[in-house]
This record gives sequence, structure tokens and C-alpha cells, in this order.
Amino acid sequence: MDLATMNFRSFFEEAAAHVPERPYLIWTGDDSAMTYAEFDTATNRAANAWTELGVRPGDRVAFMLDNSPQFLVAWLGLAKIGACLVAINTGFRHDEASYLVGDSEARFVLTSPAYLPVLDGVQREHATLGNVLTLEEHPGHDAFAALQAAADTIAPKTTPRGDDLISLIYTSGTTGHPKGVMQTHSNFVLTGQSYPAWMGMADGDRIYACLPLFHINSQAYSTMGAIGARGAVVLAPRFSASRFWPEVRRHRAAAFNYIGAMAAILSKKEPAADDRDHSVRVAYGVPAHTHETRLALEKRFGMTIISGFGMSETTFGLAESLTGERRPDSMGTPRDHPDPNLPRTEARIVDDDGNDVPPGTHGELLLRNAAMMRGYFNDPAKTAEALDPDGWLHTGDNAWMDEDGFFYFVDRKKDIVRRRGENISSLEVERVVEQHPGVLEAAVIGVPSELSDEEVLAYVVRRPGAYPGPEEIVEWCADHLAPFKIPRFIEFVDQMPKTPTSKIQKDKLRRLLPGVRYDREAATSTG
Repeated sequence: MDLATMNFRSFFEEAAAHVPERPYLIWTGDDSAMTYAEFDTATNRAANAWTELGVRPGDRVAFMLDNSPQFLVAWLGLAKIGACLVAINTGFRHDEASYLVGDSEARFVLTSPAYLPVLDGVQREHATLGNVLTLEEHPGHDAFAALQAAADTIAPKTTPRGDDLISLIYTSGTTGHPKGVMQTHSNFVLTGQSYPAWMGMADGDRIYACLPLFHINSQAYSTMGAIGARGAVVLAPRFSASRFWPEVRRHRAAAFNYIGAMAAILSKKEPAADDRDHSVRVAYGVPAHTHETRLALEKRFGMTIISGFGMSETTFGLAESLTGERRPDSMGTPRDHPDPNLPRTEARIVDDDGNDVPPGTHGELLLRNAAMMRGYFNDPAKTAEALDPDGWLHTGDNAWMDEDGFFYFVDRKKDIVRRRGENISSLEVERVVEQHPGVLEAAVIGVPSELSDEEVLAYVVRRPGAYPGPEEIVEWCADHLAPFKIPRFIEFVDQMPKTPTSKIQKDKLRRLLPGVRYDREAATSTG
């Protein structure tokens, strides 16, 4: 297998030649479908449209678009000519979007009229930017759909190389400016070939994808994984708790991915008679559920739930086995490509000096595999921090490994709460709080202590119709956590600040002004 020549164009064209009449893209917005042959032709037109606009191999083009068939067609048309997508989070405001356009040195921006106000003035701010296009006709902007409709159906002769960029995915930027993760054609193809094996997918299986296309999960796992299975990606505009199961049933999806609060929201809906009336066999997501929660979800919905670890910097990482042992609360073991001739995924736990630590000891998780980012765009210093000379990726996550090589997540290094000399995993406390029957969501952060280090603050969203008080939450935690892990402060909020991928934005929580906050120590001293 030659990684140097591995590219999306060849990957998809091989699939289209094999199953031309099979659906590849199903859009839940109107239940329309495109076959492999139709999608191949549509992306050829898009590739020619981009070429006519002057886009060349290696160029970056920014998209600020919601999920849609047009997004996929326009992006993968870019991929066919070796140009690179820069997908902008649709929740961004002007300064955030403009930063990504400038940092990536984007040649064009493709958007919809809904986001033109956010992008107002962006052309004047960046000399490299040629034009802001819209999908359909809009005053003052070229319509990409019209350019595509007039383009040739035969793909340009340009063939990307394996190391060419297919997507520039920006990190969240919680510790500074966002960094552009350079993902390559070979990485995405390797992922598309591997994902069906990881998920136990059969030929022609369908993947339900409701996560945004600016996220690596949808780009690499769903979009490419469907090709690897010669199946379909069932694309939804966004995650909707009310539409999720009806759409999954209607389109006979066999698998889906989840992140953030998706699984918790689905699990906390009232049980229904048709909970097991679907075709899903397996769901993959992070973070890992507690063992009890996973067993309850699997029993209720009649499917297998596997957890793992991946990140924008590498589409490989860790995963539980569908057929082998799954240990409670574990992220599993290193996941590999089904071709045994490719380099295996390696994982280590190291201390702050980079030394391997014994099993059972907390430290930073390091990964090395065949599907690693090229680095951070135009940022050699940050690249050197993340990728050491031996090719190890420093994840910035604390974890531990047991005696048998199973890995367990602790927390982001920056989300560890240091309280009176003890390290506390915010994730561990969140899990306990969220197991309370009256709690929908919880987020735990460290706040300054008047003594030293930090105190534990839990933000809590109650379930509709439930009204647990702060004392009840504290008592619940006291039954399940060591005394030093029990939150000192409890603050109830109506909703959590979230990214469009449903991840809670702890950086925003840290900047919130204190509201009505329960103080356990003050209550105890006056009680």
C-alpha cells in the first residue's frame, strides 16, 4: 500500500466504479439521495468550477456553511484537484471567522446568505482572499451552484498526492489562537478504509451523521467511512433529539457517532415502546460512559456502544473492540488499519519529563501511528511542541494504562482541578453529578481558593420538571466520591454554553460572573 499516492479521488472513483447505482449521500432535509455515480459527476463539476475560478493544488478555500449536500460536493470537488478545505465553525462571529480566513491564507470563501453579515468586510481585511461566494444567487456575490452547473462533468487531470492537504481543521483555541491542523489525503483514506472494521460494518451499511461537517468526526469517520463500507452517509442538518431516532429508522442506519452531550440527551428522554425499533448495531463516541450507564443504554436501545480516543491531530488512536474484551470505563487499546503491513498504532503514558510511567500511574497520553497530522499550518513552534522528533504526538490529555494495555481517560491536563494538594478529574465529578436522576448536564471547573490551589465548582442543568437542591447534589456526591472531590460550590444554570458539536465550552464558564452560588463550606459552618 503506497501512502505517497493514496488520495480521495482514487478512493472514491474506485468505489463509484464498484457500486455506481448504490446511494452514497442521503440528505434527511428532504430525503433525497445521490448515487455513487451521481456524486462522482457532481464533484467533477465542482472540481472544474474551482479550477475555472483559479483554485490550484495546495490552495485553501474557507467554507462557512451548515451541513448540506452542497457542502460535501463543493469540498470533495476541491479535494479532487488537491486543494484544501478550511471549514469555519458556524457559531463564530466576525473576528473569529476573519482570523481563520487570514491565518489559512484562504483564496476564496464559500458561504450562504445567512452568514454574510458575519463575513462582512472580510475581503478588505485579507489580501490573499479573492472573493466571497455564495451557494445560490445573492446580490454582489457569485453563485457557486451556477458555476458548477456550467462546468464539465469530466474531472480535471490533476491527481492529488497522499501528503497533500485535504482539510485544515482549527483547534478550539482555548489556550490561545486556534491552530490549523493539517490533515492529508492519505490520513483520510486510511481512516475510511479502517472505520468499517472498527465499527463492524457490513458491505453497504449506512452511517447517520448529524455532527457538523466542520468537525473531523463527520469529515473523516462518517464521510470517508461510508466510502470504505461502500455504503451511504445519512447526513442531517444538525443533531435534534426529537428527529434523531425517526431519521435513523427511516433511512435504516447501521451506525452513528456521537460526542459531547448527545448520548446523555438521548438517554434522558422518557423511555418509549419503540426504543429498540431501529437498525443501528453500533454507536461510537467520546467520552466513555460509566460501565453502568453503558449497560443501561445498550439494554434500552438494543445496540453496542463503543468508546475510544481520537483528536483532530490524528484520526487513529484508541478504541474498544467490538468482539474482544471491553473493560469498564476504558477507552480500549490502540486501533489499527486492517492491513497488517502498515505501521501499528503505539500509545504511551509519560510523566512531565517524557519518561514512561508504570501501569496504573497517571500521565500524559502519547500516540504514534500512520495517520498523523502533518503539523500546524504556518506554526512550526507549536508543531514542535505537539510532535516530537521521534513522531510521538503529545495529546495534552492525562490518562493511565492498566497491566494489560487498556487505557483510561483522566482529563484534559488543563481541566484537572488541583485542590489542597490533590488532583481531581473534572470528568469524574461530572459523571457522578449527571447520574443524579434530577440532573440533565453538569460541568466542573476549578475556581480560585482563598487558601491555596483551587476549589471545585459544579455548574448544573436540572432535568425538566425536576428541582433538586444544592444540598441534595452534595449528598449524592458524598455517597459516590472521596470527600476532597465533592464540589464546594454548586451553581444551577438554564443551559450550558456549547460549541455546535455539543461540547460544553468550559473556557466560557470560567469567564462567567458568579451567579447564585451555593457554598457547601459556608452552609456547613452556619448550619
